[in-house]
Amino acid sequence: MTDEARIRTSFARQGMMATLGARMLSVGPGAVAIAAPLTPAVSQQHGAGHAALAFALGDSAAGYAALTVLPDGAEVMTAEMKIHLLRPAVGDRLIARGSVVKAGRRLVVARADVFADAAGDETLSATLIGTMVPVDP
Repeated sequence: MTDEARIRTSFARQGMMATLGARMLSVGPGAVAIAAPLTPAVSQQHGAGHAALAFALGDSAAGYAALTVLPDGAEVMTAEMKIHLLRPAVGDRLIARGSVVKAGRRLVVARADVFADAAGDETLSATLIGTMVPVDP
């Protein structure tokens, strides 16, 4: 199985991402992009996307970016994640772009930038940074 197929197969098992209607846009070494539609079901009381959606997408994008630098058969779990909400998520969808900051043997530091996409015009909505821990499947 190729690295991309391994990542996409793992992503397909994520019930939360399926519930949110998320799909994986791209997979590369140390980088992953995931998008989900902004719908009334994931909005907050002001009509913008809920912070929980930004967090879920960013956490998954950062985690899968971390997984791309680990050997076949490894898995990761989030040990900690911080989110900075920069502006309301208004548009058609959110796109989370995860990347690896530093990969070590025991920890992988990863980040994600979450963009609100309105008809192709992207606006940075949130930034996350966290620590992923390699675990046995």
